[in-house]
Amino acid sequence: LEWNSRLSWKSKTKPNGKKPPAEEKKQYLEPEFTKVRVVDFDLKELVVLPREIDLNEWLASNTTTFFNLINLQYSTISEFCTGEICQAMTACNTAGFFLDEETKQVIFHEPIVTCVSFSYYCFCLFLASGKEFPNSFESLVKKICRYLFHVLAHLYWAHFKETVALELQGHLNTLYAHFIVFVREFNLVDPKETCIMDDLSEILSPSPSSQNHVTER
Repeated sequence: LEWNSRLSWKSKTKPNGKKPPAEEKKQYLEPEFTKVRVVDFDLKELVVLPREIDLNEWLASNTTTFFNLINLQYSTISEFCTGEICQAMTACNTAGFFLDEETKQVIFHEPIVTCVSFSYYCFCLFLASGKEFPNSFESLVKKICRYLFHVLAHLYWAHFKETVALELQGHLNTLYAHFIVFVREFNLVDPKETCIMDDLSEILSPSPSSQNHVTER
């Protein structure tokens, strides 16, 4: 893929214009699962830029960590997420597709494995950037974070049952909450991209505007 392409979501409407079938019950939103975490402290403290650290260095360090952790989380269910099983990268009533940013035309729909592979490609370029950060560095970070979010969304929507069976929902919840707090702190992913998972985001890592309305369970 060329750099003028991006991954985005598209509603899974039928060709005849009829509405898609009603969404399945979101198991990952049930309290018995959302309350499970690996750690229980303010994640905001982990993402705030330290005074003595350069912003690009901080973004590089955190993006590297998130790539490794999300890739590790994905690897636990990868045998259930092949091109035959997951023919498209779905999340809620949407499917991932690659869009040419110049022509705004859909290039193709692809399974999650392509997203993971392309994220790795981006990551390799990211590591090869050298000591001096290029002017396009922040754009590269945003591109990687956008792909990583799509991977997380697909894990919840398509593979949460396998995650629960492996007793890894606490790791996934903590990773997702940490990632959302990070991308919000530095405006790395457009809210239009993440809105499909807003219900989960507001439970695991409520935005500042809604925290006053959240009550303890």
